[in-house]
Amino acid sequence: MITIIISAVKIIILLGFLIFIHELGHFIVAKLCNIKVNEFAIGFGPLIWKKQGKETKYSLRLLPLGGFVSMEGEEERSEDSRSFSKASIPKRIAVCIAGATVNILFGLIIYFILMVSQGPFVSNEVDSVLENFVAQEIGLKNGDKIIEIDGKQTNNQKDIKNVLGYQDGKEINIKVKREEEILEYNILPTAVNNKYTGIYLDEECKIVAIEKESPAEKQGLKTNDKIIKINNEEINEDTQKVLEIINQKGLNTMLITVERNNEEVNIELTPDYIPTYYLGALFKIAPDNLINRLINGVNETNEFMISILDNVRQLFTGKVGIDQMMGPVGISETVAKTEGVKEFVYLLALISLSLGITNLLPIPALDGGKILILIIEAIRRKPLNEKTEINIQLIGFSILIGIALIVTYNDILRIF
Repeated sequence: MITIIISAVKIIILLGFLIFIHELGHFIVAKLCNIKVNEFAIGFGPLIWKKQGKETKYSLRLLPLGGFVSMEGEEERSEDSRSFSKASIPKRIAVCIAGATVNILFGLIIYFILMVSQGPFVSNEVDSVLENFVAQEIGLKNGDKIIEIDGKQTNNQKDIKNVLGYQDGKEINIKVKREEEILEYNILPTAVNNKYTGIYLDEECKIVAIEKESPAEKQGLKTNDKIIKINNEEINEDTQKVLEIINQKGLNTMLITVERNNEEVNIELTPDYIPTYYLGALFKIAPDNLINRLINGVNETNEFMISILDNVRQLFTGKVGIDQMMGPVGISETVAKTEGVKEFVYLLALISLSLGITNLLPIPALDGGKILILIIEAIRRKPLNEKTEINIQLIGFSILIGIALIVTYNDILRIF
């Protein structure tokens, strides 16, 4: 019972707070733009407390997940000189963009603080080299710094790995700083073949996502399958054991037994072999000081932002399917399972940034859709017909509801 209460509190704090600051952003900018706000509410549903201000009613409602801002002339056009519909287009765009901006800035700041607090990172300075790798062939030495690969600056080990991951076995140019000298090499990174299945597991060995065109998808595994045996060996919800068996040398085709709709299904899975490219150098831990922590925080936060944008791009290009999206139910389950402050704060940053970026997508009923309509109004130099605008918003809202239902259904399947 206590666990359920703690989980509920964590969900309310995270989701409620993020939606609240989103609406607070709209509220503050509306006030700054002298737009009349009729009500600012915390929560949804039945009213449990209210206070009438000079012109705005402040209310507290029963369901503490978020809130809303009701502006004069927002839903239906008003002749009030201070209504949303009478405000200039730049002011209306500012109000619409404010909520998402607050979420994005909050997510980035929280993530930056988290990264700064993590301690030292692995630098770009060579500590030693491995035998039979290209680093040994070109004579890299202890103390050398890998400062650039194919024109891209590399500040730490993670940068080096990321750049190498995109090279696909092609010859690359690297610049190495040795004391005061800059050395330049054209090399072929050493390829090491790794098994690839395309499945992503949760801690109970349930498949939560499958990559498109991966061996797992082609050979019949499905999202929500729970792996219970491999080659008739019991897994007992041990994700590490699954990875160890799949990556055993000499083991190619394997028999995967999954639980699907309360039945056991056997599937033969043959992973692909995909090369991963390495220099073959081990790198030193950077000195743990404030400057290095701040630099690492900036680099990690920038990469965090890029990764979220890339996930959105993959969704629209079809590389990520709707079955891999997560809605309120899935998010709530993930939040409930967080352990420790750092994990909770990371999720807070991730969801805040994702919420902000998603709200700026040019889809009717989202803030981005409203901004698009305002841009069209600016180009036409006159507003859309009110009925047309309402219909566009209704269509967008219907599409979002449909997607939400599908995502929620998939969330429930993943849980049960």
